[in-house]
Amino acid sequence: MTMADEADVALKTKHRAVWSSGDYGAVADQVIPTLGPELVRAAGVAAGERVLDVAAGTGNASVPAAQAGATVVASDLSPALLDEGREASAGLDIEWREADAEHLPFADGEFDVVLSCVGVMFAPHHQDAADELVRVVRPGGRIGLISWTPQGFIGRLFATMKPFVAPPPAGVQPPPLWGEEGHVRELLGDRVSAVSAMRQTLVVDRFATAEEFRDFFRDHYGPTLMAYRFNAEDPEKLAALDEALVALAGDELAGGTTMGWEYLLLTATRT
Repeated sequence: MTMADEADVALKTKHRAVWSSGDYGAVADQVIPTLGPELVRAAGVAAGERVLDVAAGTGNASVPAAQAGATVVASDLSPALLDEGREASAGLDIEWREADAEHLPFADGEFDVVLSCVGVMFAPHHQDAADELVRVVRPGGRIGLISWTPQGFIGRLFATMKPFVAPPPAGVQPPPLWGEEGHVRELLGDRVSAVSAMRQTLVVDRFATAEEFRDFFRDHYGPTLMAYRFNAEDPEKLAALDEALVALAGDELAGGTTMGWEYLLLTATRT
């Protein structure tokens, strides 16, 4: 292996550990359950189509795609998430495959539809991941993506946590860039047409208080949990992280009990 290969393996091992920690299934089921069905509808998934869900997690988009009658392959870097999704989706036509979004183990043009619901955006090298999305969908097939925007709540969550985590390796791009239409259009280039991109808002009513949000994300959401672990030996940093997350959530709740989390819904057709 070259040094670059070894560095990539180490990076992906770290990513696998992040998303295997906590309980992402609880986040998918309790906080963002409507995003997967929304993406499946927008991409026009139909019975009999072969669908790939990239960075599928526990199957937020895979399950509704299979329920629509598609034959689905759910791929993810984390075996733990795949195991959870496999168990929860027994009886549906879903194949669960461990796969790196930047090196998908599928043939060119193998799928009618390729989806990713707040998943592929976390692949560290955006162009590599975008190239794979395009490669594995057939000409005339569709790509459907939902990604958190930089300006939205989850984009601001990552900005809030940035001082509390190790800096990323050189070349790693921020996940919320996938929520910028211009960035995704540039990644996909002239290999797609009929691009439709809309910023939409997910109404989240799971958290009655800012403290409840902080505690839930600290215990269940891998990136937040790892930020706490990174500062475990520094009480002052832990207290500052607590305060920063409560302030962020408190601003979003603004005295109410609902949040609005902005995302970009983008669909395109492979030329």
